[in-house]
Amino acid sequence: MIRIQQLKLPVTHTQEELEQKIRKTLKIGKHDLQEIELLRRSIDARKKSELKYVYQLDVKVKDENAVLRKAKNNQIVKAEKKPYVFPKSGEQTLVHRPVIIGSGPAGLFCAYVLAKHGYRPLVLERGESAEQRKKSVDAFWKTGVLNPESNVQFGEGGAGTFSDGKLNTSVKDPSGRNREVLRIFTECGAPEEILYDQKPHLGTDQLIGIVTTMRKKIEAWGGEVRFGAKVTDFGIENGRLTSVTVNETEKIAAETAVLAIGHSARDTFFKLCENKISMEAKSFAVGVRIEHPQKMITEDQYGPEAPDFLGAAPYKLTNQCENGRGVYSFCMCPGGYVVNASSEAERTCVNGMSYSDREGKNANSAMIVTVTPEDYRPYHVEGTPDVLDGVAFQRVLEHAAWEAGKGKVPVQLFGDFCENRVSTALGEVTPSICGEWTFANLREVLPTFIGDSLVEGIRASERKIHGFSRPDAVLSGVEARTSSPVRIVRNETLESSSLTGLYPCGEGAGYAGGITSAAMDGLKTAEEIAKKYMNFS
Repeated sequence: MIRIQQLKLPVTHTQEELEQKIRKTLKIGKHDLQEIELLRRSIDARKKSELKYVYQLDVKVKDENAVLRKAKNNQIVKAEKKPYVFPKSGEQTLVHRPVIIGSGPAGLFCAYVLAKHGYRPLVLERGESAEQRKKSVDAFWKTGVLNPESNVQFGEGGAGTFSDGKLNTSVKDPSGRNREVLRIFTECGAPEEILYDQKPHLGTDQLIGIVTTMRKKIEAWGGEVRFGAKVTDFGIENGRLTSVTVNETEKIAAETAVLAIGHSARDTFFKLCENKISMEAKSFAVGVRIEHPQKMITEDQYGPEAPDFLGAAPYKLTNQCENGRGVYSFCMCPGGYVVNASSEAERTCVNGMSYSDREGKNANSAMIVTVTPEDYRPYHVEGTPDVLDGVAFQRVLEHAAWEAGKGKVPVQLFGDFCENRVSTALGEVTPSICGEWTFANLREVLPTFIGDSLVEGIRASERKIHGFSRPDAVLSGVEARTSSPVRIVRNETLESSSLTGLYPCGEGAGYAGGITSAAMDGLKTAEEIAKKYMNFS
């Protein structure tokens, strides 16, 4: 195969025009081009009047060596593919099947490949199945009655199920795990476009069906998935894992368990501390959600004449404040919704979500400020481990947001946020929020340094997106679950540095930041288990 890089065509091009461009680039005839595989497609929008797709693709041609000899630029190279390879089984005997704690992307993908290769994993999920979880979440948004064990954070598919479903990642991937994650998604019902779009996404509506299919495949391969099964303790003897306790009463023998608990499993973090599992406090970020008309964002990014098939445009923003802090967009949801993502009583947090069509009237994104252990150390709660000060900080902010909104999502216009006053009326932007909302003063919810940084960062973003700092842009809060506040320390074989047999994995363990990177860490963890142990086949 021959790889062609940076091949550009107008976004309105036809398949025939793509083939013509390939033949012209390679200087070959019509019958010499045998096969085309798209690897990457991105949009070049630097000239709004000349929007272009930029392709990276592999092609199969007659007499490949002759074509390569004629190539005179580095746009044309010999394709070198490194397919994902799952390791051969190890030699140690597993007495009990591996336990996977949590069915978010990390746990689900770990269980998927282990089940496929004969390890018959047992998946323990504290929340509900994706179908039932959707009903519980919808009920919470409608009534305000929270199920603390099954919500936007907990349940099959993890927090990523109720998100935009973005699948892009900046993680370096020499082993092919990224491609394998996308391939598995398509194997379970995702559209083929995610294999080559630069910014692939799925949407909540598609993710629910996909994770359900993954679970059924796990079960068909001999695995088991249990819902309403919350791991509440760990059996330990001589520094080795011996069992996990479910719902405080049922003890399940296990010498291997993957800890894929997600970034909001605060009760589990405390239990790990009780068991002296080595953990570190880490930086994360907090802030607010900001909503603008999607039409405004799309016209700024693509121009007013952009064809409809390009869909709702995304954006990515970073700004450095005078105080040295960075303010940046996170989990941007084109044509999406802000959601009440709470998982604890009397604490309110928000997230963003899109459906696959991204046809909502608003664009929303988190605008967040990095906080370090030095920032949140003053929020330490007497009698709790220092390593969990980040959890204490999150809880303080979320309780303040709950108080500000009296249980509803607190909302404020950006102009009023700048003036430190409660909003009294909307402008042209109407909130798209799943869950009840009310006007409040978010400046009273956030520490001063975060509020001031957000004002400066949002105003600075006006230079990049016209209208971004409009006074009637809608803010909601608080966004405090951007990533885990802790890292569970693991060694070179991905086991806990303080408990043999426990494999901290994914975003909650502090080793991922999004659906794809968490899924890749799940694959990586499964590989380590497979290299050590024989399967049951």
